[in-house]
Amino acid sequence: MSHSPPTTTTTTTMRALRVDQPGGDFVAVDLPLPAAAPGQVVVRVQASGVNPLDTKIRAGQAAHARQPLPAVLGIDMAGIVEQVGPGVTTFAPGDAVYGMAGGIGGLQGTLAERIAVDARLLAHKPARLSPHEAAALPLAVITAWEGLVDRAGVRPGQTVLVQGGAGGVGHVAVQLARARGARVFATVAAEDFDLVRSWGATPVDFRTETVDDYVARHTGGLGFDIVFDAVGGAVLDASFTAVRHHGGHVVSILGWGTHSLAPLSFRAATYSGVFTLLPLLGGEGRERHGAILREAAVLVDAGQLTPRLDPRRFTLADAGEAHALVASGRGQGKVVVDVAARDGSTAPGPKD
Repeated sequence: MSHSPPTTTTTTTMRALRVDQPGGDFVAVDLPLPAAAPGQVVVRVQASGVNPLDTKIRAGQAAHARQPLPAVLGIDMAGIVEQVGPGVTTFAPGDAVYGMAGGIGGLQGTLAERIAVDARLLAHKPARLSPHEAAALPLAVITAWEGLVDRAGVRPGQTVLVQGGAGGVGHVAVQLARARGARVFATVAAEDFDLVRSWGATPVDFRTETVDDYVARHTGGLGFDIVFDAVGGAVLDASFTAVRHHGGHVVSILGWGTHSLAPLSFRAATYSGVFTLLPLLGGEGRERHGAILREAAVLVDAGQLTPRLDPRRFTLADAGEAHALVASGRGQGKVVVDVAARDGSTAPGPKD
């Protein structure tokens, strides 16, 4: 999937945002342009997605991400391939790509004009999405896919409950489960009911209904075949009581606390956790990230998966405000920072 030829680089440096200490402000710096090592491509970043994990790394509260400061942050991105390293045959200069590219494990992040990325982590950008929209997807879609498809093996006709169905990962999980043919239910606040219905799922008001109530109402008391937990804590405990007896499966992306497995055991159900960062931290399994993103692009271009985006726009100059919005939990969808290159180009938005 080739696009217009990349802009010729005439400088030896690039702009980037660096955080020097936990809780510190973003500092604009000039860094040397990266070069593509064997197996890598250099991408001109058009947009950088902001995840809650990015804000936690910046605050010094995410030791599991192994991103020591000072560092350039940013995990997700969409952009244009400018340079291809030895051994790379899947991409060419000018290709539009997206992926979880860095920002953890000591890797440079995506709040920069360019980034050198292991080509196995990337896929061609969905054709129907702008770079701004595509940058909202990688971490969320990989996390949801690993949970629902790779761990739980979701299949047509199953009942799936997504805990936190309007959130960054949850809204992708809802759409993915529907695309795989499942009957989907999602715990959300009442103001998100119409949104969940637009994805073909049934909303469940977690504020007014108990677990016993919605299990009885939607499954006749049998429980859901799969419960996808995107909230953690007490919600994961509730998920253990919402899953079906004899073969039900709970998968969590935030199963880091201390929990009693008795409710799960008494149902003869199973549990698995998802830790999407592992391939970036250790190198093993990076091909799976690229494969998931390729399959997700097919769903996007078929109209079966659409990112929910916060309407506010941010650039590198106000990335701190983007982080503050995500950290506050008041975003109305995924938050994305548009990254303008020195030639003045930037990521077109949904209406551009």
